[in-house]
Amino acid sequence: GAVPGLSATMAVALLLPLTYGLSPLFALGLMAGMHNGAAYGGSIPAILLRIPGTPAAVATTFDGYPLARSGRVAHALKVSVLSSAVGGVVSAIALMLIAPPLADIALQFGPPEIFWVSVFGVASTAVLMGKDPVKGMMAGCIGLFLGMIGLDHVTGVDRFTFGLIELSGGLPLPIVLMALFGVPAAWMMAEKAPGAGLDVGGLDLKREKDRLRDWPWRDILPAWLRGSSIGVFIGILPGLGGAVSSIVAYGSQKQASKDPESFGKGNTSGVAVAECANTADNAASMIPALTLGIPGSGVAAIVLAGLLIHGFESGPQLFTDHAETVFGYIWAMMFTSIMLILIGGGLATRLFAQVLRTPPMIMMPIGLGFLGYALDRLSFPVAPVILGLFLGPKIEYNLRVSLLISQDDPSIFWTRPISIGFALATILVIFYPLFRNGAASLCRSWKAGRAARQPR
Repeated sequence: GAVPGLSATMAVALLLPLTYGLSPLFALGLMAGMHNGAAYGGSIPAILLRIPGTPAAVATTFDGYPLARSGRVAHALKVSVLSSAVGGVVSAIALMLIAPPLADIALQFGPPEIFWVSVFGVASTAVLMGKDPVKGMMAGCIGLFLGMIGLDHVTGVDRFTFGLIELSGGLPLPIVLMALFGVPAAWMMAEKAPGAGLDVGGLDLKREKDRLRDWPWRDILPAWLRGSSIGVFIGILPGLGGAVSSIVAYGSQKQASKDPESFGKGNTSGVAVAECANTADNAASMIPALTLGIPGSGVAAIVLAGLLIHGFESGPQLFTDHAETVFGYIWAMMFTSIMLILIGGGLATRLFAQVLRTPPMIMMPIGLGFLGYALDRLSFPVAPVILGLFLGPKIEYNLRVSLLISQDDPSIFWTRPISIGFALATILVIFYPLFRNGAASLCRSWKAGRAARQPR
């Protein structure tokens, strides 16, 4: 997870052949550890270098990197690992206790509902992540366009590939992450400090005083509650994943905060909610996989393949016929989440923070990040581009499948209860800045009128 370009899905896929000779419970335990470890690992380069180790760690960069730059490296890493552990434990409990009911909810989400959830994710990120909602929407549209590159998922026609077979599968997300986050950060560091390492006061972690009693618990605890709830809910929806849950949770936390202006500048609760939602997605994505055979994420699909290799078939009978193996896997998800505190909170914090000593000139010549650099310079938020690229194919596919199902009748998008709910939520998010500015203007006018009526 800490290596940009790799992912939990790739790690578990590479691990799968090594589990052939193991008992089913040990094999699932290995995959559980790899899943949770990679989910937390993605936050390490996100905090230290503003390079998401995994797509789900994009939201962690928003406040994690400013915290590191302000000299609070250990604090950011400790909040990240503790939040990941909390999200993982809550997710495992959800998988253990409420898997069948939540799986029934997931069955209600067809193509129209997935379309609106994806549109809501892009819209909320575009409006809430930056200072200028218009620039955010433009960045989201750039991401949606980038998501159209490659084969059409419905007809199989090449689009914007210029005849290059390498682009037929679309733009690889790890490369785009490096280009939009890593390269601009390296170039900007090289501009400021051409020869030396980063000037971060918190690099000496032994001298950084970061006591738990000094943490802003009034902000962190609600962030954990919000991140866990959103992560579990989105985790059971097939095909969305931790990237969506962490960004939606971050936007929700920022909107509910009494000090939204502090987000993006080193707000501890921003790191807490993003990492908690990111890891809360892990076990939750296994709920539809184990009960219905519908994987909620790429890792869930590989775990299902592991079950088939060992002679198990997903479905409701799995919990009755092979309860010791299934619940053993769930306990493994819980225990490996707790082990993150021991491993990530102790050894990894001091070890990985030393990456800040790397001279920027060494990190500068990596890839072509002109787009990311331009977006940074023009104050465009980068997160909507990433989410647009990630969700664009899902939006288009579910839009067209919905129209095929309804025989080109668009009313399918606003005649189903869940679709109506997410459509209204999307509209409210898009027009939220107008409501906020209008309310602020009325408040100022009222105060000005009241002051004018006061006797001098």
